[in-house]
Amino acid sequence: MKKLALLCLSAFSLSAFAQETANDSTKYWNIGGTTSLTFNSVTLSNWAAGGENSETGTVLFNTHLNYKKDKVSWENLIDFGYGLTKQGTEDYIKSEDKIYLLSKYGYQASKRWYYTGLIDFKSQFDKGYDDPHAESPIKISDLMSPAYVNLSIGMDFKPSDNFSMYISPLTSRFTIVKDKNLSEAGAFGVNPGKTVREEYGAYLKLAAKKTDLVKNVNFSSRLDLFSNLTENPQNIDVDWEVVFDMKINSFLTAIAKFNLFFDDDVAYMEEQTVGDKTVLVERGARVQTKTLIGFGLSYKFGRH
Repeated sequence: MKKLALLCLSAFSLSAFAQETANDSTKYWNIGGTTSLTFNSVTLSNWAAGGENSETGTVLFNTHLNYKKDKVSWENLIDFGYGLTKQGTEDYIKSEDKIYLLSKYGYQASKRWYYTGLIDFKSQFDKGYDDPHAESPIKISDLMSPAYVNLSIGMDFKPSDNFSMYISPLTSRFTIVKDKNLSEAGAFGVNPGKTVREEYGAYLKLAAKKTDLVKNVNFSSRLDLFSNLTENPQNIDVDWEVVFDMKINSFLTAIAKFNLFFDDDVAYMEEQTVGDKTVLVERGARVQTKTLIGFGLSYKFGRH
């Protein structure tokens, strides 16, 4: 729970900093974002129907720092998320864990098209286990294990502030696995013993948002598609996120978020008993999904 409290404090500190920056910025900058904290708790005492106590807390932080002057466009995004859950007497385990950083620099080529360079970074804050409640859980992820970095140049189609389509035929993608055990196991597609896997291919990023899709409900979506043109180009990696942000009043909010992820190089791991040991066995790539629904406090700052 300490990690959640620390991230929550950091998120609200960044919100205050960004708010101050937004107030002092020139007319060329658009700075804003959202910090939210959701918490659910069930406490039972002598409850005849049975059940277990439970606690869940999630902090989300999203901010943009965008610059636009003449033909120059520079977009920056920071998107963090971390959540913990506890059921009964079990230890806390993470339920949300996300680091996403994006910087996109463009120079206007025509009314709606921009020559663009892009870099983005994706990882997580904490360790992940195949079965967190097992007596000897097997670690399957950690900070920088994996991490994904995209470096690309291409064209960005921006007909409005609410939609963009970035197309890149020249993209370098790096998968990083810093954890020694995961690296030696060849996790996330790296060669066993290596910490970095390099891929070269084509990249498509779609981003859309709509304020008041219906009254007091904001919508946003991001879709990333990558094809490794040097190896199995027909197997498209997919990272898709959809968010509905529902305003109840000035501070109370509800959020619904859906993630779909597929990477042909990330094998599904299944436990198998071999003698006296439990090991993980690869079962091929599978579609991964995650849904988050929560109610709690939200603070918006700057311009959106």
